[in-house]
Amino acid sequence: MQKSAREKEWAEMMRAAVAGNTQAYRNVLAAMTPHLRAMARRRCDQFGIPASEAEDAVQEVLLTIHLKRGSWDVDRPIGPWLSTIVRNKLIDFLRKRGKHVVIPIHYVAATLGMGDGSEISDRLDVEKILHGLKHPQRTIVRSISMEGASVRETAAQLNMSEVAVRVSLHRALKALSAVYRSDHENE
Repeated sequence: MQKSAREKEWAEMMRAAVAGNTQAYRNVLAAMTPHLRAMARRRCDQFGIPASEAEDAVQEVLLTIHLKRGSWDVDRPIGPWLSTIVRNKLIDFLRKRGKHVVIPIHYVAATLGMGDGSEISDRLDVEKILHGLKHPQRTIVRSISMEGASVRETAAQLNMSEVAVRVSLHRALKALSAVYRSDHENE
């Protein structure tokens, strides 16, 4: 069954479930569960979570669907709503276990407009480009992306909130991307 046809079928069942049809609710959960399990396994792989923990995440996702099914807008596609729940539950799952995701700078190479990252040292002087950032941003990028520190560790080091560190990292990466693009448009 094609994705859109499958999601349309799920949406029809979920609409009936939201309207009170318990059999439709059981059917939609049974139909979605294998897909949610596969999605959770893929996300676990992306986030570095052992695949054996995916089932716990699926159970959290199913509980959230149960508790939040009334929040789904029946006029919107169900697929993005489910994907958001899976993503958010896996992030919560990581937080509960005290794990953090480290994103090395070479994984951000695509954001900077570079190729596969293998040519970084040949094409870009990282220190020179980092020097163009303001002090806290430069320290945050260096700490998280290059040294592998967590957001929490970096926030403590700089006496900043974790939210402020995340925002600053996002802005720094955006600025680095703009600098890189402007440098390479002139070549």
